[in-house]
This record gives sequence, C-alpha cells and structure tokens, in this order.
Amino acid sequence: MKSSLESLEGNKVKLSVNIDEDEFDRNIDQAFRKISREIRLPGFRSGKAPRKVLEARIGVAPAREQALRDSIPVYLAKAVREHDVDLIASPEVEITAGADDGPVEFDATCEVRPEVTVPGYGGLRVELPSPDATDDEVQEAASNELKRHGALTDTGRPAAIGDYLTIDLAATRDGEDVPGLNTEDWSYELGQGWVAEDFDDELTAASAGDTLEFAATPRGTGDPADFVVTVTAVQELVLPNVDDDWVAENLGEFDTVAAWHDQLRQRISAMKLNRARQELVERITTALVGLTDIEPPETMVTSDLQRRVQGTVAQMQSQGISMDQWFSATGQDANTFLEGLRGQSEQATKVDLALRAVAAAEALDAEDGDLDEEYQRLAVQMNEKPNKVRKAYEDNDLVPELIAQIRKSKALDWLVHHVELVDPDGHSLDRDLVLGHDHGPDGEHLDGDQPVADDHDDPDHHRDDATEETPT
Repeated sequence: MKSSLESLEGNKVKLSVNIDEDEFDRNIDQAFRKISREIRLPGFRSGKAPRKVLEARIGVAPAREQALRDSIPVYLAKAVREHDVDLIASPEVEITAGADDGPVEFDATCEVRPEVTVPGYGGLRVELPSPDATDDEVQEAASNELKRHGALTDTGRPAAIGDYLTIDLAATRDGEDVPGLNTEDWSYELGQGWVAEDFDDELTAASAGDTLEFAATPRGTGDPADFVVTVTAVQELVLPNVDDDWVAENLGEFDTVAAWHDQLRQRISAMKLNRARQELVERITTALVGLTDIEPPETMVTSDLQRRVQGTVAQMQSQGISMDQWFSATGQDANTFLEGLRGQSEQATKVDLALRAVAAAEALDAEDGDLDEEYQRLAVQMNEKPNKVRKAYEDNDLVPELIAQIRKSKALDWLVHHVELVDPDGHSLDRDLVLGHDHGPDGEHLDGDQPVADDHDDPDHHRDDATEETPT
C-alpha cells in the first residue's frame, strides 16, 4: 500500500491511497472465505468451498465488492496512522480506481483537529477567591452560632423583617390545595423570601391574630395562587450577651471569646481555601481560552454534545427518572436543555484545543511510563487487568488519543504551577497554600505531588474521532 497526504482548506486534508493488485487479491481471498460461510454448496462443508468453485458459481464481482467494504477502512486506518492524521470526523471516501478490476485507489477527505496557538499563556494571571476570612465573615458566623442559643420572645408590635412569625398557611389554585403550601403552626423568619416574591411584603406589619388574604405566585411555579395566612405570634430572637464566662460555660471547647473567634476564622478560611481549589482548574482553563480567538469546529462541538446528552439520559435512567419528568421538574424543554449543554460543549472544545497548544509549545510528551500508569489507572476503574486494557486501546487505535490526553493533563499541570494566582484585590496568593503541597524552585513535584487533573483530562472526555469505538 502506498499513501500520500495533501492539505486542503478549512482544517481538512486528503489522503490518497493506492493498493496494488496482488495485495488486494489477498483481500478478495478473505472475502471469498467470508462468503463461503454464508452460502452452501453441495459436497462442501460451510466455509470450506475453494475460491475457484465459488468464482465459477457466483463470479468475482460479489467478492470484490465485499473486499472493498472490508478492506478500505483497514487501509484508511493504516494511512491515518502513517501520516499522523488527527481525525475529528468520519472521512469521506471516494474510490477512484479498481472498483471493478485492477489496482485499487481511493481518496479520503478528512476533517482534522485544528492546531491553534495561545499567545501569552506563560504570563497567565488567574483570579481566585481569597482564602482569608474577613472580620465581617467571622462576626456573621458567630451570630449564626449564637442563634442556636437565643430565645424567642413576643414582640408586642407589628412584624418586621427578621422577626419569627408563627403562621397557619393555606394556598389554593382553582380550588385545589397547592402541594407543600398548606400547614399549621409554621415558624417562619420574615425576610427569607422562601414562599413567593411578594409573600414577605404582605406579612410585614402584620400583628398576632391577623388573617391575611392575597394572591401571589409561589416560587418555582408560573401561575399565581390564593393565600390565606393567619398570624398567631410575632416574636424576635434575643441573643445572649457574650463574654469569656459565657463562652466557657456554653462552648466547652473554648475558654475565651477570642479563642472561639479564632477557631471560626480558621474554619471559614479552610472553607474558602477549599472553594478556591475547586475553582482553580476551571478558572485557569477559562483564562487560557480567553487569550485567543478559538473557533471550535462544529464537528467537535456536536460530538461532545452527543456524549453529554447520552450521559445525562443515562444518569436520569439510572435514577428511574424519564427526561419528560426531568423537563417538567426543571421547567425546561428539549431545546433549552440542548442549548445549555451546547455552551458547555463549545467551552470544552476550546479547552481541548488550547491545552493541546500548550503541550506542543512546551514539548510535553507522554513517556512509556506515563502510558503504563494510565493503563493501571484505567484497569482499576474498569476492574480489568492492565494488559487487557492496553490491548483494547491498541486494537481500537485509541493509543494516540490516550497519549493526547496525557499531554493535555501535563499541560494543565504546567499551567497550575506557572500561572500567577491572585485574589480579587490583585494580591498574590501563596501557590503552595492553594495547591496544598510543597514545590521545588522550578515547580517540580515534591513529596509525592501529583499533577492536577479533572474532567478536562478524562481519557474518554474529548474523544472527538467519530471513527473510534470505546474499548471493550
């Protein structure tokens, strides 16, 4: 087999493949063996009829046609590997010679993943939430804890925002009870806005013993309902006076107000630091994509979108929920659902291209050891032996894409260790604090450090080649 590659416009290339007559004749032999298992000839067991007998019976044309169907994908895959063509869609194949006899030639027009550049990625600046707890946050946390020790007392005045009302609530629509909005002796904190947009306004200035009737649209619905609310009590939450003695008596693990507030500050800082870590990868990839105008190929977007839809449907089915039920519960329809996912697919495609660009620019390659580790990880995930996973990837021509995923993971890890991390005020953040480990002077991993990874680096997350199959 001989093949050549020609670049075309619009992220496309043309593979031209020539198979000489002797080589293709072996494919015809295989086709005859396949046909012999499908027809019965007197005196021959299934699959044992010689080619000459079959030729005399049915001619060469059916076998040649079968050979073309079976062998062209094989030759095409070989040419794709030979020229390292990064397919993102099924090629368009045209047989240009040999359909009836002689050497076989065909052209395959292939849509390929575009190569992009990301200028300025080395000086990327990423803003993260500050991990430091503010005085206001500490005071708010202290007030929330004190509420558990507070006491409700009657106000003797009309209700105001922040008061606790004990109410009997009834809501109907067309004479039928609205589910979840009919209850008695409900303690409701005025100002929460839980029931309906105008609900709290209607209850403000109400006194104990008042009965209010009004119409409002319950949260999460589109139609108004008729409300009848009877206020039986208007109370306010009185918090205790806090000093060191009160803390020591009621918060046994602390002796002073300062010690209690210090613990609250540490807890809030830990929560904010965890949130910053959770947002790190998304913030980096979003900033990376923002450095360049990447036009995601529609083929890649559609492929990613199909996977997301299939994943959502499978998840709903595993929970016993139909998509119609889910649409009804979320107030969406199929179009809005797809449009929402499409935005995610467009972003994921841009991230894919940008990370590949960084990997190429930094010459980040997958070593044999990286592949071995990935096969080990996938084996654990699939509950299979690593050799079986490796063979599945090799048999399905998925190793190049697996290598690409490893390179993207390394690119993301490179960015994590080289971008400038700042808080919303522009102050630099301690990278080691954010990452939760120590690093050498050049960003190399220490103490068992592992590269950061997330969904962008899942080996199955960005397989955009429509000709690929999941390894089995």
